[in-house]
Amino acid sequence: MSNTMIIPEQKVMDLDYSPKDLLQLDLSYRNSSLSNIGSQRELEHYINSELRAKNKSYAIGGYGEDRRIYQRFEHFDTQESKRTIHLGLDFWAPAGSGINAPMDGRVHSWAFNNNPGDYGATLILEHNYQGKTLYSLYGHLALAELEGLTEGKRLKAGECIARLGDYPENGGWPPHLHFQLIYDMEGFKGDYPGVVEPHQAEAYLKNCPNPVKFF
Repeated sequence: MSNTMIIPEQKVMDLDYSPKDLLQLDLSYRNSSLSNIGSQRELEHYINSELRAKNKSYAIGGYGEDRRIYQRFEHFDTQESKRTIHLGLDFWAPAGSGINAPMDGRVHSWAFNNNPGDYGATLILEHNYQGKTLYSLYGHLALAELEGLTEGKRLKAGECIARLGDYPENGGWPPHLHFQLIYDMEGFKGDYPGVVEPHQAEAYLKNCPNPVKFF
């Protein structure tokens, strides 16, 4: 499958909004406002302040972004450097917000990735898109929403599949959805890298196309 824009049947977030309600949030190293943020609570305060200042309802952004906000977590350490390139798209909304299946599919796998800074509760769906297999990953979910799910369960486009989690079960982040499309799961189950080292970015971004149309 070529790395072209993929069009879903339904929007991912079960919320009533239009593009004008969305704040395009910059969490890259270029944003000097992040230099004094030393905790996730401070990050949440910053995002909420930006929403109020810009009179927006929700925030979105982050695909391919080079972020230094991961530096406080050992989870993003490697032998050589830090993982900083974000492969998914984040949608910042209140805990409990509903998440829809964007197209027909089945449950591929799910897991509770409970390292500090990690996804927390994570769901991965498998879809058939134009005759090819495509996967969608949902991170930072409410754990209770996933308990009882079985691999292979069929889901219809527009069906509510999960809700956003809160501290601490969502990896310790301000409530948001990390959404990522993946062509090749490379043998992973219940997990897939959502942040990689800069020298890995080109290959991983080819395997994880921009999901902006899903919102």
